[in-house]
Amino acid sequence: MPDKPYYSLNKYFRQIYGQKVYKIALQGGLTCPNRDGTIDNRGCSFCSGGSGEFSLSIGSPDTGLYPNAESILKAAGEKHAGSPFAAYFQAFTNTYGDPAYLRSLYEFALQQSDIKGISIATRPDCISQSVLDLLCALRHKYHDKFIWIELGLQTIHESTAIRIRRGYTLPVFHACFQQLKEADIPVIVHVITGLPGESAEMLLETIKYLNRCKPFGIKLQLLHVLKGTDLANEYKKGDVKILTQEEYVHLTAHCLGSLSSDIVIHRVTGDGPKATTIAPLWSLDKKNVLNHLHRYMWDNSLCQGCFLH
Repeated sequence: MPDKPYYSLNKYFRQIYGQKVYKIALQGGLTCPNRDGTIDNRGCSFCSGGSGEFSLSIGSPDTGLYPNAESILKAAGEKHAGSPFAAYFQAFTNTYGDPAYLRSLYEFALQQSDIKGISIATRPDCISQSVLDLLCALRHKYHDKFIWIELGLQTIHESTAIRIRRGYTLPVFHACFQQLKEADIPVIVHVITGLPGESAEMLLETIKYLNRCKPFGIKLQLLHVLKGTDLANEYKKGDVKILTQEEYVHLTAHCLGSLSSDIVIHRVTGDGPKATTIAPLWSLDKKNVLNHLHRYMWDNSLCQGCFLH
């Protein structure tokens, strides 16, 4: 029996490298057009800090790469010394900045012998031609390492996108995705389960859209209500319904069953910081959540792509 009823990132890494690859989350002090006033200054309604609560700071646009960046990275890797790593530029929008500074961040990670590649989280409205040219140049220079782009789509539905203040339309995502695909840069798409006002049918429509796009990977992220967000205010007013664990398991299993089996599943849930997570509190026990999902899928003979046959 496979370890998971879907094509997990761990399985992909073991196929490519023959062993587990650990992830180190990094940040370079970048911001977001949805926070600096270019689009808005409040961020997405669910965002407490660009998903960077667990990432290591290695530089800032004002000062550049920190002199101790290498020691920061080394300390992070000591727990799994001798193992390969993937560098994940996680917090805020990691292609939103001066290309010269972005190059310094990316190359710092790519030059490390124990790092197999980098994954860059960003928005589809923040990949300029100069950034695309940079990515292509680095892909050629570091041809033995991977360079992935992670795009925060969350949903294909404009009504939801407006409610969560995503700040761009679906055609913007589609154009960026096609541009990256033509440049042969693998794309991982972020989708949030349990978004305010979204039905299961709406979420599955997003999944069907992604099957047509054929991304390299997908992250299914459970909606978390975090302190200090506008979503938290909505939740306290009773305007937002949060999934129960049973609902999450059922919905996620059906998303996976509706996804093409060759798409790598980089995440199926996610966990927020314990100190700032308001709901759902059951999500804080990530191992238990995943065990419930896997057992539900095995017990019901479900696997990735099973509904497509």
